[in-house]
Amino acid sequence: MAETAQTQQTDDSRRAARAERKAGKLAKEIGAFAAAHGGAEGQLAYLGQAGTRIVLVGADGAWGDLVAPSYAVAENATGKAGITVHEAFDGDFAAKVRTGPYEWSRMAGIQVGGPSNG
Repeated sequence: MAETAQTQQTDDSRRAARAERKAGKLAKEIGAFAAAHGGAEGQLAYLGQAGTRIVLVGADGAWGDLVAPSYAVAENATGKAGITVHEAFDGDFAAKVRTGPYEWSRMAGIQVGGPSNG
C-alpha cells in the first residue's frame, strides 16, 4: 500500500512539473507575441479534451492562438506572461482584431474569388 501511495505522489509531482514547464513555455511564446505586436490581450476558450485555446490579440490588431493541454495550464501561462485575459471574445475586445486579405479570402472562400476551403 505504501508503495502505491508513493508512486501516486511521484506521478502527481511529475504531472505538476510537466504542467509548470508547459505553462512557462507558453508564457514565453505569449511574451514574444506581445513584444512583436506592442502588447497583447487574450481570451481562453475551453476545447474539451483537446485542451484550452489561448486567443491572443496584439495592440496592433494582429491575432494568433496557442493551445494549452488544460485550462489550468492556460491560466498559469497567461498569468506568467502578465497579459489581460477577457472572459469572452466579444465587444471591444473583438473589435481590436484586424484581418487582412488572406483571412477574408479564407473565410469567404470561393464566394469572393478566394481559395476554396475544401
